[in-house]
This record gives sequence, C-alpha cells and structure tokens, in this order.
Amino acid sequence: MPARLRRFDGWRRLCAALLVYLGALALFSVVVALKGGNPFSVWSTMVRSTVLAGPTLQETLLRAVPIALAALAVAVPARAGLVNVGGEGQLIVGAVAATGAGVAIGASVPGPVSWLVMAVAGAGAGAAWAGLAGLLRTALGANEAVTTLLLNFVANDIMLYLIYQLWKDPKGSGQPESRPLVHAAQLPRLWGSQLNIAVLVTVAVAAAMWWLLRHTGWGFALRVVGGNPEAARRSGLPVRRLLLSSMLVGGALAGLGGMLNFAGLELRLRPDITLSFGYIAFLASWLGRHQPVKVVGAALLFSAIALSGNGLQLTDGLDGSIVDVLLALIVAAPLVLTKRRRGAFL
Repeated sequence: MPARLRRFDGWRRLCAALLVYLGALALFSVVVALKGGNPFSVWSTMVRSTVLAGPTLQETLLRAVPIALAALAVAVPARAGLVNVGGEGQLIVGAVAATGAGVAIGASVPGPVSWLVMAVAGAGAGAAWAGLAGLLRTALGANEAVTTLLLNFVANDIMLYLIYQLWKDPKGSGQPESRPLVHAAQLPRLWGSQLNIAVLVTVAVAAAMWWLLRHTGWGFALRVVGGNPEAARRSGLPVRRLLLSSMLVGGALAGLGGMLNFAGLELRLRPDITLSFGYIAFLASWLGRHQPVKVVGAALLFSAIALSGNGLQLTDGLDGSIVDVLLALIVAAPLVLTKRRRGAFL
C-alpha cells in the first residue's frame, strides 16, 4: 500500500475511533438524563472530583496502582494465550501475605527491610495463587479462566476468616480488620504529598514488563505460544513451562499490587480492601490490548472513573454505581470500531 494511502487509512481509523468513543460519552449522558441528572453537571463533577484538585488527583493515582499491576497480571499470561480472571484474588492474597509479614515484623527492623519483606511476601503469595491455576491448566487441562475466577472467592474467604478470627484487632472498634501497620513499615510519601513510592514502583514495573515482553527471548516465546501453541511445541519450545511462567509472573505482579495498596494506602487488612479492582483491571488490560503502556493508561482512566462515583453521589445525588455504565460503554466501544481487530485503547 502506498504511503499516502496508509496515512489516509490511519486518519480514517483515528476519526472512526474518536466518533465511537464520543458516541459512548453521549450515550452515558442520555443515561444520566434518564436518571434525573444534569449531564453537564455530571461531567463537571467527574472531572473536578478526580483530576483537577491536587488531593483528588493524588487519590486517583494511588488507586490506579493496584489496578495497573493487576491489569499487567492479566496482560502477561494473555501474551501466551491464557485468560487470567484472578487478579482480584491475587491482589487479596498479596495484601494478606503483606499484612502477615508487616504486622509480625512491626518496627523491629528498618523501614526498607520491612518494605522488601512485605513485597517479597505479597509477590510470592500472588505468584503461588496464580501458579495453582497454571498447574491445573498445564497438568490437567483445566480452563484457567474458570479456575482463576473461582480462586477469587477462595482468597476472599481466607481473608475474611483471618480478619474476623485470628487477625482481628483486639483494640479496634469492633470492625473486622487487622492491627494497623506501624508507621516505620508504611511506604514513605513523596514530596510531602499523599503520594507514596508505590506510584514510582508501578511505573518502574510497567517499564520493566514492557522491556521483558518486547526485547527478551522469553517475551518472544510467549508471543509464539500465544499465536500458535502447536507450532511452538513442534519447534521445541517448552510450552508448558512458558504457560506456567506467565501465570507465575502475572500473579506476582498482582500480589505486589496488593502489597503496595496495603502498605501505602490502606494500612489495615479489611473487607473490600481491593474494591473489585481485580475485575476492573481485567477490563483495563483488554482495552489496552495487553500492551503494558496502554494497559497502565487504561488503569488510570478506570481509576478516575471509579472514584468519580463518590463525587456524583455527594454532588449530583446519583447512585455512584452509575459510573459502571460508563465503564461498560468504554469497554464496548472497540467492538464497534472493527469486526476484525479486537480493539485498541486510544
């Protein structure tokens, strides 16, 4: 195809994408109007409550940390053709392991040591949790989408048992939650703001995963396996080992996300500590076509949309869950763009 035609085709696709996404925003405005809200007021509230004010922008970035890492946990196995729906459970077990390690260590070791121990515990727990589904897939042929989804509920039950029974804070207010993380073990804040080093860690991890998937033999092998497993097997690639390694790495990323969310923001293990971030992360990875940079961008967008529900409830009197409609429309938009491609995040 001549260069001129390629440029024209690129502009045509960009215009089509913009029209489709604008259509999604327009449909959301119609839903808001049907619910008795003012669409202009709602859009203003959503922007002001997430990105315009310093504190709200910081909260958006902090909430994007577990979403981004759980989305990367979906993206890595997806390169090998696997469907990891277990980001929620892997976030939870990462937070549980970090809680156990952090609360047990307390202030008995320097802060950097406690951060490292919690990170290793969280990533290890997430890797083990995802690795269980990976083993079931490689050894028994069990569908990993089903097993990872079911393991989410098991992880949540384990967490609830611990905070209602063994780990419940005896000095707390009676609510089911663990003892708080001591100040020395909490992640340090950046530049006197509410942000902490979890944001920088997430950026570094995303950059590392981009490099690993794009510039290493392991990343290339994953793409081969994901494209044609039988051809990969005949060419001598260790397909089972590659499938399992992708699940282990993905689980470790989500587990690390659970640890960073706990040690940097929550500081206690409690019910709903992940706020369904794992399921939002699955959508973010799909929208970003499992490409690390685009996945992180989608995670930031979804974090802002999810948090805007609080502002809509307080300012416009709407049910905060209405933002789920907008999430659904944004995710559905790529399906309208083309019948051949799976969609892209723009």
